Amino acid sequence: MRAVYFIHRVRFGGDMALKKTSETVLISNSVQELLPNTFESNEISLQLSPLDREVFVVTMVNIDPDAPDAIVGTSTVVDCSISVTSRTTVGSISNSNVMASARSQIVCNAAMTPDGGIPFSREDPLTADPNTGYVGIIATDNFHINLQGTGNGNVKAARVRVYGYRAKMDAAGYSAMVQSELLSQ
Repeated sequence: MRAVYFIHRVRFGGDMALKKTSETVLISNSVQELLPNTFESNEISLQLSPLDREVFVVTMVNIDPDAPDAIVGTSTVVDCSISVTSRTTVGSISNSNVMASARSQIVCNAAMTPDGGIPFSREDPLTADPNTGYVGIIATDNFHINLQGTGNGNVKAARVRVYGYRAKMDAAGYSAMVQSELLSQ
């Protein structure tokens, strides 16, 4: 089961002066639960230069969570998110610091047979908004991959790939982006 996601975008009034300083970069990583149904997070360093007001402009996000376990009479879930600051829960796109999220689930009830259950996977936009050319901007030095299963008998994992490029931002835009990320914790 593979899903591609992104919903959250921060916009500031007027034109943000972004000067592209790299070609497209692909950042791939993963996270795995230590025990079934426990929250786990993995921090990914972008090594941005705050002195140069460097940001990472995200143009696409791909999240590939494991399928949940099929357990008779039990609904199971695997939730994963990418956040711009650390979290203690997976969260969802309703949280301002969550840039993207994915959910795979199997909905069951007690009357279903062992091969029963209805699998669901959410599918959100694949690429950047054509009006802005990006899906998000990360101004702090890292982002986080968050994962937690629910109702599973086995540990779960998720793999992510973030597509984007490095850019320099004007002073006002950079200051607003950093402030927004730090306040979203």
